[in-house]
Amino acid sequence: MKRRSSPRLEGYAVLVATGLVAALVVRRPELAIAAAPFAVLLVLGTTLARDPRVAVTFSLATTRTVEQAEVEAELRVRADAAVDRLELLLELPPGVEALDGGDAQAVSLRAREPRTLPLVLRGTRWGAYELGGIEVRARDRLRVVVWEERVSRPVELKVYPGAETLSRIIAPVETQAFAGSEVARVKGDGIEYADIRDYVPGDRVRAINWRASARKRSLVVNERHPERNTDVVLFVDSFVDVRGGEESTLDDAVRATATLAGLYLDRRDRVGLVSFGGILRWLQPGMGILQRYRLIETLLETGVVPDYTWRDVNLIPARILPPKALVVGISPLVDPRFATALGDLRARGFDVVVVEVDPVALVAPGSDEVEALAHRLWLLEREVLHARLASLGIGVARWGDSRPLEGAIEEVRTFRRYARLARV
Repeated sequence: MKRRSSPRLEGYAVLVATGLVAALVVRRPELAIAAAPFAVLLVLGTTLARDPRVAVTFSLATTRTVEQAEVEAELRVRADAAVDRLELLLELPPGVEALDGGDAQAVSLRAREPRTLPLVLRGTRWGAYELGGIEVRARDRLRVVVWEERVSRPVELKVYPGAETLSRIIAPVETQAFAGSEVARVKGDGIEYADIRDYVPGDRVRAINWRASARKRSLVVNERHPERNTDVVLFVDSFVDVRGGEESTLDDAVRATATLAGLYLDRRDRVGLVSFGGILRWLQPGMGILQRYRLIETLLETGVVPDYTWRDVNLIPARILPPKALVVGISPLVDPRFATALGDLRARGFDVVVVEVDPVALVAPGSDEVEALAHRLWLLEREVLHARLASLGIGVARWGDSRPLEGAIEEVRTFRRYARLARV
């Protein structure tokens, strides 16, 4: 979309015209004589000036990038008439910035001479952005007339969330029937040693443990654990976003979700997504590179929409939460509706863990005694919530206050290991 250019006089030309009118009004010929040379320049400039008809296009080297990564872009300009000074301003939304102030450019053009102006952009926050709004300002050689217009060349730039450093993830309690990277508890064909047993007709010869058979003086075979895949559902809290300066619990939650999704997909697990909040979004579990892009695209739409109606997991289709699935909640644990949904999923037999994006460091205790007391009560309520989740067998990994995500994940892995031993 292109808005038609509108010519106007430069500032000094407006002053000259105003001076001539004032001289006529007050009947002071000396003022008119003083302004006469400038009036000749004004008449000459307006007579010779014509619309340069500037054509502008905008393009990106790639439409997908990652946070803090640089993206090359180009502005291509061409004018039907010579332009002494052409000023271009690329409108950038919050979350995208131009390096070295490259969003503002000034060049001179010859008639029908194409020019390419390189730009380097950087996405500072994940999201889907529409770029291509360009403010154009052209001046004639005598600097009397200015043509202004706004050109819209919409190009979508998708900035994917950056990945956190994480080498180990949370292993599920139960696996599915398909091949994967998780060692199953059951015994079958695999590479992980489990036990030995006596040989029975039909066993494979390659499974015979010859050393153990020699000691026992009868044939014994090795039993192994198969490698299976798992179903993982990432359960993201979009009820509330706690902000403090440039930090945001929702931003961190999306980054943690993208990191976990990538690692689980690399293990050939089936990964799904539920954005549980004012707007309910879900993605059926799947695997492969296509599922990776679907997950990221869905995450980019995650946002907080105020909603005061009570929501529960009954709104989620059954196919999104397959049996034996590992449900990983990513939440600041501020809204009680999300905590209730976690308890409901645990009561239905799902394996549930929580990555808590800790909001405590982002909430100031207040200046007076009442605010400080309210802050302490809020912290006590959070401790009670953590104890209630632990009593349900839900491990909580607290992530925040410059703590690496790997440390939080290792904490919940330890909780789950000892919790299973306690149940035995």
